[in-house]
Amino acid sequence: MKYDLVVIGAGPSGYAAAMRALDFKKKTLLIEKSRVGGAGVTNGALSSKTWWELSRETAAFRKNLKRFNIQAPSVNYQEIQNEVKRAVHERKQMLEEHMTLLRESNYHSLLDFKTGTARLISQHRVEITQGMQTEVVEADYVILATGSRPRYLPELPIDEKIVMTSDGIENIEDFPESMVIVGAGVIGCEYATIFAGFGKTKVHLIDKGSRILPFEDEDVVKIIERNMENNGVLIHRNSKLIRMEVLHGRVEYELEYTDGSKEIFNVERALVSVGRVPNLEDLWDDNVGININKRGIEDNDTQTTISTIYAVGDLTADISLVNVGELEGRYAVEKIFGQPKRKLVYENISNIMFLSPEVAGVGLNEIQAREKGIDYKVVTLDYSVIPRAIAKRNTQGFIKLLVTNDEAMKILGMKVVGNHASSAIQAVAVLISMDKGIEELAECVHPHPSITEGIQECVRMLMGKSLFKPTALRGRISCRSYAGGAYADIVF
Repeated sequence: MKYDLVVIGAGPSGYAAAMRALDFKKKTLLIEKSRVGGAGVTNGALSSKTWWELSRETAAFRKNLKRFNIQAPSVNYQEIQNEVKRAVHERKQMLEEHMTLLRESNYHSLLDFKTGTARLISQHRVEITQGMQTEVVEADYVILATGSRPRYLPELPIDEKIVMTSDGIENIEDFPESMVIVGAGVIGCEYATIFAGFGKTKVHLIDKGSRILPFEDEDVVKIIERNMENNGVLIHRNSKLIRMEVLHGRVEYELEYTDGSKEIFNVERALVSVGRVPNLEDLWDDNVGININKRGIEDNDTQTTISTIYAVGDLTADISLVNVGELEGRYAVEKIFGQPKRKLVYENISNIMFLSPEVAGVGLNEIQAREKGIDYKVVTLDYSVIPRAIAKRNTQGFIKLLVTNDEAMKILGMKVVGNHASSAIQAVAVLISMDKGIEELAECVHPHPSITEGIQECVRMLMGKSLFKPTALRGRISCRSYAGGAYADIVF
């Protein structure tokens, strides 16, 4: 069989690529080894965020009952886990049903789907193996989208039962009374937030540095760390894991701190969260000659060193996010069969961390701006001056907006920490992609009361016409410039 395009992998990036190819009326084959949706659905974005939503609701329920001096009912782990499984099944079923209906529609002659293990045996030939059966198909172009898996550390006794990665979470039968999480990046911190939020697990978090999330600004980390510790999370700062072993069905681990001291801990379970590695094994024959580096496949805007072969999603050294993978999948198809309207850019990609509170951002943060040698203006507005946050009885959080340190005041980035964070950044993401300044934001009239009103107030501060003046509400709002390695208050 001959195809215009063969896509290997039906995760977020591969699925998006296949669907975009249909828009160009190209005969497309989508191949999946095991599960449609990939890690974006199973043991990844959807499942972990469902866990987070249920944890957040549980924590809020427990807090509200405490307010009225009512004892909170016990949380059943199996019921929570089943709800997560239902969410995953719902999404997978929808994706599969969508493909079935497409093949029964006017797209029936364009889309094929096969289950099996695929590998490139030449630039234009793909071998598909399912059980004892093997077939070879030909393709003008191939898109590789096989995703990634949790990174294993060989010195740790990972069995996905007692010492787990995110793939082993579903093997837990009940809330562990204690758990250590190795790795204080986004995924590790999200799972620390999840298990602490249910109120059933004493969580330990190992951080080799002085603070968690080292790529985030200090003011963001301060709130997250405080909330974690208030929820009982023990953060091991400046610590190195020197030993971990399973003893009598439990986990014993030893830490060495920067001052040379050592300490031994015993917990019920361990979760290893030290990044992910691309699924590259046996993906092509040696004669194909695709270049790789230590992070993944080398690519030029999704195109590999072989002109007819493209790589998208977690296979590359770019940002490993579902929305980025989908963007790359669509872009690769447009690059193959059409002409993209613009170059693939990542500067306006929104991101969110499902912590307590949630953290959403777009563009540069202060750390990144300083690393690039960019002088900037920064305005910060505390949630305590936003009516919607007051109404929700939760004023923990802030909005921070970065712009260029000149009259144009072009938007560099924004960070929102708190309730409704993810919904607050979209307008700014659009303006960043358009290389616009803040005047367009100033013209927006936001609904009242809403969290996004805080964005408008940030803009007004930068323009010297805010409702609240930074000099009067110090500690709640600030408007500063950063240049030459130092901050200075902006006074109008």
